[in-house]
Amino acid sequence: MKQAGKSRVMFIAAMMIFGTISLFVRNIPLPTAEIAFWRAAVALAVIGVFMAATRRFGRLRDMRGKIWLYALSGALMAFNWILLFEAIRYTTIALATLSYYVAPTLMVLASVLFFRERLNVWQTLCFVLSTLGLVMMLRVSGGSGGDLKGILLALASAVLYASVVMINKGAGETDGIARTFVQFLAVVAVLAPFILLRGGFHLGQLGGRGLAALLAVG
Repeated sequence: MKQAGKSRVMFIAAMMIFGTISLFVRNIPLPTAEIAFWRAAVALAVIGVFMAATRRFGRLRDMRGKIWLYALSGALMAFNWILLFEAIRYTTIALATLSYYVAPTLMVLASVLFFRERLNVWQTLCFVLSTLGLVMMLRVSGGSGGDLKGILLALASAVLYASVVMINKGAGETDGIARTFVQFLAVVAVLAPFILLRGGFHLGQLGGRGLAALLAVG
């Protein structure tokens, strides 16, 4: 029970931290795919230094049979970010973020379908309220083309995020830092050729404010 409580607090903290990203993305005048790439590249460098300092690279050997799963989840994560960042361009930060936070509801559905988990009364109530909240958000958009497109992009991003979580869960327990390193490495590997084919990188066009925002996102 104590571990479950700790995990819940860590998850809530992660979602709160992630919720601030939209504020920074609005200040980065780069294509969304490039924002996602540099975000992963900065994070990869930071995590790489941390892993070297804590001698965690050896733990990658323990993941050999599962690395392909984490690489797959990293590839999905790349397009998850692109869709979310694109959503922010079309609608308000509030609507994009709230739509994206439907992901836990999707994970509840996936856990029932794929992991045969049972829902208690409280979880069922949360699922119903979350679904009603989504319907209300769609109505609040008022049918605006930009808002609706942004919400749909955020929902598609939420589907990919839920898929990443389900892949991680299905792969079993492993070192979280090492797994994240593999995932971000996959993001960089997937997005680099994608960006090159779509016109190349534009990092040199960033001013000081944009660069600071990009580093914060990373």
